[in-house]
Amino acid sequence: MFLNRLFQRFARTPDVSQSLYERIVAAARRETFYAAWGVPDTVEGRFGMISLHVFLVLDRLKGEGAAAEAFRQDLADTFFKDMDRSLREMGVGDLSVGKKVRKMAEAFYGRAVAYSTALETGEGLEDALRRNVYPDQPEQSAEALARWVREARGALRGQPVTAILSGEVQFP
Repeated sequence: MFLNRLFQRFARTPDVSQSLYERIVAAARRETFYAAWGVPDTVEGRFGMISLHVFLVLDRLKGEGAAAEAFRQDLADTFFKDMDRSLREMGVGDLSVGKKVRKMAEAFYGRAVAYSTALETGEGLEDALRRNVYPDQPEQSAEALARWVREARGALRGQPVTAILSGEVQFP
C-alpha cells in the first residue's frame, strides 16, 4: 500500500500539467490584458497575469478529490520550475535563483489568498488586482480585469474537472 502511494506521484504524466501550464501562459499573454487594460508588459506584469491564471485553475480544482489535489500540486510545481528556468535564462546567478523563486512563491501564495478572499466575500477584488497587477500604477483602474476574473472563474466552474485534469482549459 505504501509503495503504491509512493510511486503513484511518479505514475502521473507530468506532460499533462506542463501542457496545461503552457495553455495558461498563452492565455495570460493575450494582448487585451496589456494593450486595453493597461497591465504592464514587463516581467512583473507577466508574472502577475500568469499567477492570476494559475490561481484561477487551482481555485477551480480545489475540493474536487484526491486526483485534483495531486494535479494542483503538479501544476504549482510546474509553475515554479518555469519561474526557476526563466530566472536562469535572464542571467540570474545560481546562488540567488532559489531565493528569488522563494520570494515569487511567497508573492504567488499571498496573491492567491487575496484573490480567494475577495472572490469568496465579494469585496476587494479590484483592490487586490490593483496592488498585485498594477503596483506601480495606483491610478490604473482594475475594473475590467476584475470583471474578467469573475467571468473566468464562472467559466472554469462550468468546465468538467476531467477536462482540466487532461490538460484542457478554456478562458474567456
